[in-house]
Amino acid sequence: MPDAATQDTTTIAPGVIEVRNPADGRPVGRVPDQPAAAVAATVRELRAHQSEWEALGVRGRAKWLLRLQDWLLDNTERLTDVVQSETGKTRFDASIEAPAAINLAKYWARHAERFLADAHPTPHSPIGRTKRLVRTLRPHPVVGIVTPWNLPLLNPCFDAFAALLAGSAVLVKPSEVTPLSAVELARGWAEIGAPPVFSVMTGTGATGAAVVDTVDFVQFTGSTRTGRAIAVACGQRLIPYSLELGGKDPAIVLADADIDRAAAGTVYGGLFNSGQACISVERVYVEAPVYERFVESLVAQVKQLRQGIDGRDFAFDIGAMATNAQTAIVTRHVNDAHDKGARILTGGRPTADGAFFEPTVLVDVDHSMLCMTEETFGPIIPVMRVPDEAEAIRLANDSTYGLSATVWTGDRAHGERIARRLEAGAVNINDAFANLLNFTLPMGGWKTSGIGARWGGAAGIQKYCRQQAITVPRGPELSREPLWYPASRIRSRLVTTLMRTVDARGLRKLPIRTRNT
Repeated sequence: MPDAATQDTTTIAPGVIEVRNPADGRPVGRVPDQPAAAVAATVRELRAHQSEWEALGVRGRAKWLLRLQDWLLDNTERLTDVVQSETGKTRFDASIEAPAAINLAKYWARHAERFLADAHPTPHSPIGRTKRLVRTLRPHPVVGIVTPWNLPLLNPCFDAFAALLAGSAVLVKPSEVTPLSAVELARGWAEIGAPPVFSVMTGTGATGAAVVDTVDFVQFTGSTRTGRAIAVACGQRLIPYSLELGGKDPAIVLADADIDRAAAGTVYGGLFNSGQACISVERVYVEAPVYERFVESLVAQVKQLRQGIDGRDFAFDIGAMATNAQTAIVTRHVNDAHDKGARILTGGRPTADGAFFEPTVLVDVDHSMLCMTEETFGPIIPVMRVPDEAEAIRLANDSTYGLSATVWTGDRAHGERIARRLEAGAVNINDAFANLLNFTLPMGGWKTSGIGARWGGAAGIQKYCRQQAITVPRGPELSREPLWYPASRIRSRLVTTLMRTVDARGLRKLPIRTRNT
């Protein structure tokens, strides 16, 4: 994702941020720019209530999450209005956020108790059978979640739901560009009368830094540059963190693919939310025999898209860019590619006010161009002809990023073999974004696309917990264990001989006779 430093904010008074709809520039809300002292006070308050929240148990906490799910259902249309107002999205793109959050709440509420249950490992050695072994999970007291501007309602839910069910208190710091949806989520938590263990703090980068400086676990989604800074800060404090960072996600189109479907999936994968998604298709490698057919189909489908300011009537496919700064990045990438010999087959320009950028297809591109190497995060689809799949795989892996990828082929088994050769945290075969709503799979990046993952079944909620080992005696207890002081040659020989007998192989099981025996 783009760096927070490139985002647009409007401060209308000291300590107040004005939120504007990027599609038409109209003001849609105001939020406070919270100082570090306010963040610290909120974290103290959350910490004070967290132990009671943990004591409710998973079932008790799940009841509150399901009440929030009901609230999301009852307020879906209004929440979609808020998402549209602060992002300039189309109704089609905005309308997925609340239902996806509802689906996620159900998933965690249904499975959290099993995922968080105590484990009782079998002792690795017969000697260990004198103890009953327990591995229990205890939540990190306060989890800080710092979210970007592209999915302003869904991004907080992605991580907050799991952390809350794990037993943590949660503090969300949304992007200063799109904070209103997160504020609505906090309002919903309060409206259902839930315990005060979920808060939203709005503000600029300094507010986010204060969150990192005070919580016990950091979940960050955003740029690689900011992610590195957060990793350093967490390292200095010795607290855990999870980072989902930038991507430059490739698509590979093989000669045996359904070309029209591959083109349609690439259009959606590359242009959803005006290309402003971490897992957007940002570069396409097409085998030479079908290159011309694919490009023809791709361009025809992109030209059919409708772009404009949408209301509730689903009149448009592509909405606005979230910020003028992001539009400038897209413009720079397109101009750089054109200057280096790429051809623009459709689109290629921002609108006069800079809020929109035309859906764009570029061809004759190569890896000397920014559009093939740097994260664009915008509505452009660069397409490159390759001689064979080996070259497609090599180029797909020729990136510092490794978030996700897509493979389009008529042979699904072959597509899976290719997936296992790609350096990416997720690979979708004959689809785009399919992994995004399959919560039993992990979503995490390789290389500079991040550390850790969200979801992935039990791992997605256990990451918000600390593991604790407990040993409990079995059977009668001796007055003194064999290895307790005072030192004794007889007891030492007894224990070590037993260990040797149990653990060694062959004749080495026999006791060692030393000169002293």
